Amino acid sequence: MSHSIHTLTSGAILSPFTQLRRLLSGVEPGHAQPIELTIGEPREAMPQFISTKLNEAFDLYGNYPPIRGSDALKSAIAGWLARRYAIAGGVDPAREILVLNGSREGLFFACIPAVGRKSISQQPAILMCNPFYSAYVAGALAVGAEAVPLNATRATGYLPDLDALSDDRELLSRTAALFICSPANPQGAVASAVYIRQALELARAYDFMLFFDECYSEIYTDVAPTGALEVAAATPGRLANLVVFNSLSKRSNLPGLRSGFCAGDATFLESFAEIRNMCAPTVPGPVQHASAAAWDDEVHVELTRAAYKEKFSIADNMLSDNYGYKRPAGGFCLWLDMSQFGGGTEAAVTLWKRVGVKVIPGRFLALTGRDGTNPGVDYVRVALVQDPATIREALERTMSVLR
Repeated sequence: MSHSIHTLTSGAILSPFTQLRRLLSGVEPGHAQPIELTIGEPREAMPQFISTKLNEAFDLYGNYPPIRGSDALKSAIAGWLARRYAIAGGVDPAREILVLNGSREGLFFACIPAVGRKSISQQPAILMCNPFYSAYVAGALAVGAEAVPLNATRATGYLPDLDALSDDRELLSRTAALFICSPANPQGAVASAVYIRQALELARAYDFMLFFDECYSEIYTDVAPTGALEVAAATPGRLANLVVFNSLSKRSNLPGLRSGFCAGDATFLESFAEIRNMCAPTVPGPVQHASAAAWDDEVHVELTRAAYKEKFSIADNMLSDNYGYKRPAGGFCLWLDMSQFGGGTEAAVTLWKRVGVKVIPGRFLALTGRDGTNPGVDYVRVALVQDPATIREALERTMSVLR
């Protein structure tokens, strides 16, 4: 792709939400009560005990927090991983877990040791599922790597085509990292154990890091998504070349807490921890104390999952097979095909202008791939973060103008 480090440092690369704001600038909503469905900000109830836990540890604001995370928090995360996944041998909280100030900063900063650990004579490449999360691209550009988007389309099951990638030995030889998101944002596709194993085998064969973004792992409507750690732990190499990322933002409806973690390859995490110790944000002590309680509790997570199931049932009943809709295996977004309405950008403007429903064009969430196409151009993303009645109203408005 044509983006360079200057694209990032100059501010020339724009976030999807800045692009949307500019697209709709001066366009008045066509309804007295607009509905916002663009930002993936959970609005379900936060765990009731969080404020109590924050207050319990209030005095910790007077101390610098441990950059790698408190023992209590890392133990709680290790315990959750053991309950959630069948990880052979478990995860060592002292060596295989790092606490993050939300998963986004971790995804960004992880690109630094990923490039540093592998000797590459040409420009390093960082590969990423496309559509992608903006931190992947920002991290790649910040370290002078080529950000290589791997188109994830309906034809590829909405995940990158690993068979096609395995044929590109030149690219793989200079690859420092591969980002995969499962459940995928925005399509909701879930990587199978076979897929994860194939990605891991590529990472080990060409000695790059596999970064698995599992931020939406606890939002699903049927079967709990397979975790990359459980697949890796069953291989002879165990967690080598793998790091997974997760947070409390989606799982526990705590996006403002800024609390997450990464887990996996202990050698990589040792270097990563030292880099973070130099320049990354720390998680405040009271937040770490409250986070441990959140990872220890599943009741609020089950309630949240039930709430999203209700919203997807509304989408099932109202959308049927319109806009190529199919209930996703995970996540809380709809990825709707607007090709018959002029594409995602035109549809987003129409919905805002005619009925006051704000969605985000898919092309703002993706880049033009190596084949010259942007896999999001025909789509819009709809985040099901509002209450069920509002979701129903938004879909009714949508179908009244796009039919």
